[in-house]
Amino acid sequence: MAELTRVVLTNLPAVFFGISAVAAVAVRSEGSLAERLLRWLLLLPVGAASLLAGIYHLFFPQIAAESIGWQVSPFQFEIGIANLALGVVAVAAFWRSRSFQAAIAWCAALFCAGLAVGHVRDAVVAHDFAPNNFGLLLPVMAIQAVLLPVLVWIVNRRGGVRRMLRAL
Repeated sequence: MAELTRVVLTNLPAVFFGISAVAAVAVRSEGSLAERLLRWLLLLPVGAASLLAGIYHLFFPQIAAESIGWQVSPFQFEIGIANLALGVVAVAAFWRSRSFQAAIAWCAALFCAGLAVGHVRDAVVAHDFAPNNFGLLLPVMAIQAVLLPVLVWIVNRRGGVRRMLRAL
């Protein structure tokens, strides 16, 4: 049971990503599939996962550092606060306007892209292949970095370029 718990927690962003895809298809609320998928991605793999990452970095820095292959660092406080901020705003975006969702989607995409680049660099330079550095988290971050802006574009393309630019 302890091993199963560790595997689930290590892969929680991927689990949340999968749940989001299923929920976007299964929960027939307002909006297109792209709108529903954007909302669910912001709620779970961006929002909830960021909140949990923030809590781990702030309150359990040893566990968080070990899972990434790092030593405990004072910078964990800063990344913990950044994760909490991203998580709170992304969760709120589930119920907010398209413009609000677009803004946090771009922020999350940039954050995910930066994380992915940093984790690949750590793997290449420091040979850090820890589960939360070079595991399933990495492709999920890379996919979100690309998918979130694409979904924003799809959701806003019906209103023309001017509407899409206002949503940014």
